[in-house]
Amino acid sequence: MINKTVDISEIRYIEKDPGDLTASIRVRGIAIPVQVNVTEDGYECADGNRRLSACAQLIREDERFRRIPVMILNDYSKAGSSYWGNTQNRH
Repeated sequence: MINKTVDISEIRYIEKDPGDLTASIRVRGIAIPVQVNVTEDGYECADGNRRLSACAQLIREDERFRRIPVMILNDYSKAGSSYWGNTQNRH
């Protein structure tokens, strides 16, 4: 899994009623990254539709909600021993 910050416009999600989440995110920001999968067209939300819906509303107040933290679930490009600095298998 890889964590990064992306523009909300790059994420496909199902708009849902964010309820009280909007007020919380307005004050604290996104506390838990939205989980996404990489697709040919960008990203697809796997978990966090309500958080994304809240941010979409909050963008009208403040542009800082346009870029949000995400956890990419299906990108294993940095997996493996060489990523961790171990070039030899020492099992």
